[in-house]
Amino acid sequence: MKLLLDENLSRRLVPMLQAVYPGSSQVDLLSLSGSDDRAIWNYAREHDFVIVTKDDDYLDLSAHHGSPPVVIRLVMGNCSNARVLAALCDRHGAIQEILGRGSSVGVIELG
Repeated sequence: MKLLLDENLSRRLVPMLQAVYPGSSQVDLLSLSGSDDRAIWNYAREHDFVIVTKDDDYLDLSAHHGSPPVVIRLVMGNCSNARVLAALCDRHGAIQEILGRGSSVGVIELG
């Protein structure tokens, strides 16, 4: 599973995620900075990414279009990169288990 971090998450997280989520990236690193959510959604679907965001916007896209892609919504408020990294890495197994349930999963919330 590879993650696509939204603009609201630091690109500095990407190298630290590679051991657990190889192939992960961030929208700025893929020249998607400033793109609307729909364009990022389509990119994630076409390239088999799971979107990671703090925004609610992707919840609407998930409700209207279903998955893929799956969205991981971080419900953490303003927090450090270390906390985001810990949440994603510590819950890797649980996220994989949820994704293994199939296409009925659209949004995973981590807090």
